[in-house]
Amino acid sequence: MSKYVEFAKSVTLAKPVDLSKGFSDFFDSIGLTGTGLVTKAIGAVLIIIAGRMMLQLLGENPKTALRKGSVALGTLFVAVILAIYGDDLFGTLPGAGGA
Repeated sequence: MSKYVEFAKSVTLAKPVDLSKGFSDFFDSIGLTGTGLVTKAIGAVLIIIAGRMMLQLLGENPKTALRKGSVALGTLFVAVILAIYGDDLFGTLPGAGGA
């Protein structure tokens, strides 16, 4: 056997993880709770909606574009805040089961 094969057999790339409990083990392994995953998904959908709103501004007159653009930026701001702090925000609600 070559030295490379011996070295490759002795190197462990990742420790084994028991995921026998299903989704709860998976979420624990990536550091997310169910609430955190849902808030990040809602934030991602809002980012897509805000992007689509901004793309539709190209053919508008300036007054309408300014109003619709500010709504799109507000939606984008809410989406980013929800994606970053959503787990903490919804974790304070009673019965949310954040942690």
